[in-house]
Amino acid sequence: MSRTLFSWPGRLAAGAALLAAGPAHAQEAAAASALSAADTAWVMASAAMVLLMTPGLALFYGGMVRAKNVLSTLMHSFLCIGLVTVQWVLVGYSLAFSEGNGFIGGFAHARFDGVDSTVMDGLGIPHSTFAVFQLMFAIITPAIISGAFAERMKFKAYVLFTLLWTTVVYDPICHWVWGPGGWLGADSAWHALDFAGGTVVHISSGVAGLAVAIVLGKRSLDVDPRPNNLGFTILGAGMLWFGWFGFNAGSALAADSTAAHAFLVTHVAAACAAVAWIIVEWAHTRQVTVLGAASGAVAGLVGITPACGFVGLSGALVIGFGAGVACYGGCLLKRRFGYDDSLDAFGLHGVGGAWGALATGLFAAAAVGGTAGVLEGGAARLIVNQLVGVLATAAYAFGATWVLATILDKTIGLRVTEAQERAGLDVSLHGAQGYDFDLPANGD
Repeated sequence: MSRTLFSWPGRLAAGAALLAAGPAHAQEAAAASALSAADTAWVMASAAMVLLMTPGLALFYGGMVRAKNVLSTLMHSFLCIGLVTVQWVLVGYSLAFSEGNGFIGGFAHARFDGVDSTVMDGLGIPHSTFAVFQLMFAIITPAIISGAFAERMKFKAYVLFTLLWTTVVYDPICHWVWGPGGWLGADSAWHALDFAGGTVVHISSGVAGLAVAIVLGKRSLDVDPRPNNLGFTILGAGMLWFGWFGFNAGSALAADSTAAHAFLVTHVAAACAAVAWIIVEWAHTRQVTVLGAASGAVAGLVGITPACGFVGLSGALVIGFGAGVACYGGCLLKRRFGYDDSLDAFGLHGVGGAWGALATGLFAAAAVGGTAGVLEGGAARLIVNQLVGVLATAAYAFGATWVLATILDKTIGLRVTEAQERAGLDVSLHGAQGYDFDLPANGD
């Protein structure tokens, strides 16, 4: 069968089942699947591109906070690379991608046991390459959450929260959608289409960010809260845009026509969303801002993520414009309801991920991903499944995150002291400052 007709989670489920069945079956699978140098090179390059997204996110967020908190904000994203890598190797990958039940995997691949150069059945890449590619998704997801609690969380609490959240929230949701036997996966009656992480990455992180923001409460904004360096933010948005080609097109797990199509629609949707955002911003405020253009592009990238392997070009245009409008409105919700989602993690990723997931059910094209959306005459059950996937992911991510954040707040405390917040987290937690405003007159 052509790779263009079936999404990779279904092929992965079959391969994972054979690998979990035992050495003899694994050898048979290896013999049946030949290594593709082109596919392996593309997925490895895509993994590197997705890794680059995390420093890009650090810059995107770091430019938006006050000058006294720029280093702590950069650290929240950058340190996820180290923390989540250790967690993923020890237990995370196994919980997400080994055989278990519909909710969570088991421990067959704990400590990367069995994760080697064996070519996965139905794919042309080694098991280790797949595991590392998926690691990059796990890294950036909790980093996205940090945008919701910027400028006010203890560093110790951040470390514990990141490790626990990845284990308790990310790994199970990843298994639901992409793991073998997951209840939202390709073999389930509730199969929800998610090509590259609309539910797994964006809805989960955006809604989790909302939960943490509510538990933490608002920042004490004792000075002008204007961004310290929007040059960082626009550079970060550009790095995210670049890396997103690996995020989406790399999720084809092959250097093929599916990857090429995902690459195209990813770019188109991001461009459309950037334009849509500044149009709405002009209509609302009579201004067009750099932050708005950058945020619009990210909104479009989020919106197209679940859909990029399933919708045609016309669908990508609509999803992109819709994401720009929906996420602009989503970022205004915090003013209406009074929560402090510092850098709009929920407004961009929660709202954009939900829109993208539902739009996938509407605009999916059989000629692209093998499934016809509702607007193409497909079964209404598809949009039901997409809605169930959105609601289940949002409910679990919010509830589990709220419980986890509340427990940490009651035990070690989540929030820095008022004095630390006033001084800035860079100096009070990290002993440094992002900008030296006291240079000698001679510039030395």
